[in-house]
Amino acid sequence: MPAASRRAMWWLVSLATAAVVAVAVGVAVTRIADDGTVRAGGDSGPSSMAPAPSPSVCPAPTPASGLRALATPCGIGVGAALNDTLFSDQTYREVAAREFNRITPESVLKWSTIEPRPGEFNFGPGDAYVAFAEENGQRVHGHTLVWHYVPQWVTDASRSRDELREVLRRHVQRTVAHWRGRIASWDVVNEPLGDDADLYDNVWLRTLGPDYIADAFRWAREADPDAVLFINDFDIEGINAKSDRLYHLVRTLRAQGVPIDGVGFQTHVAKMTLPDTFEANLRRFADLGVRVAITELDVRMPLPVTQQRLERQAAIYARVLRACLRLPACDAVTMWGFTDAHSWINREFPGQGAPLPFDDAYRRKPAYWALHDTLAAAAADTPRRR
Repeated sequence: MPAASRRAMWWLVSLATAAVVAVAVGVAVTRIADDGTVRAGGDSGPSSMAPAPSPSVCPAPTPASGLRALATPCGIGVGAALNDTLFSDQTYREVAAREFNRITPESVLKWSTIEPRPGEFNFGPGDAYVAFAEENGQRVHGHTLVWHYVPQWVTDASRSRDELREVLRRHVQRTVAHWRGRIASWDVVNEPLGDDADLYDNVWLRTLGPDYIADAFRWAREADPDAVLFINDFDIEGINAKSDRLYHLVRTLRAQGVPIDGVGFQTHVAKMTLPDTFEANLRRFADLGVRVAITELDVRMPLPVTQQRLERQAAIYARVLRACLRLPACDAVTMWGFTDAHSWINREFPGQGAPLPFDDAYRRKPAYWALHDTLAAAAADTPRRR
């Protein structure tokens, strides 16, 4: 088939799929734009809107409403993890600025970049992301302070318990203090649990014991009393053994006065299936008095891409966002990237891909319109929390 015919067929599939999704979330498709994408209430365009105080009722969507323009006045974060493509691809940069009211630097706030050698702190790459966010009125979520992936020098077996504890304290406090008042929230401890639902066997647990989690949160609070502090993990989206373990861990630590403000649900959706207990699970954590957030959302599919898979993916994105919108404690829905061109799925899961709302060429997929139309429906119909 000639290339032009293939492109035409792709857009026909996209149009049909987007129309189905729009009807499914209860928003009428009003027109088709010049570039062939289905619009619900008009094309999305650039927005310079900074995060604003939440009104008691969300304003109605306008013809220029993109994701951030719909989400920000309603008190919900819609975000994306960004990588260094931000500094080499103008289209990537423009879409990131236009569509999202918060960002997560994907890699440059991890230990291997921040402190690659003992006591040598490299804040420059992170500063560039924070500057981008400030230029565009976006909040920054920091990922991550404490994780089991660390430079080899950290795991030096000759280091005593007290020495390693000081290494951890120095790293947490210097990192958080550097961006005090500029990074609004942090994944303080990332992936503390293993697949067996027990605490992950890492250098921190082996040397410091389970108290390393409480210590990290207390040190982060001292460094920036206003930052929102999260514990973050994967495969906890439904009610299961691992989420039960995290629930009891958070409840126990908060009862001891540990300043855990929120729980992050990574939500890397595999097999195009979201647990039936997803929303109930978010709610039970919120009932502990913490914020909850979707921190790393993506929905990978078997390749090749088909219309049916695009529709199913779009429905999952809409379901995740609706669950967050219904829950006053839900802080944000953040995707792990936004374009299929730069997703980690491409390198980690051969034969799977297309996990994000924009395709390889930055065209909006049905998943994008599912998010857009869900926000539009909420903006039009739902008095908003906070």
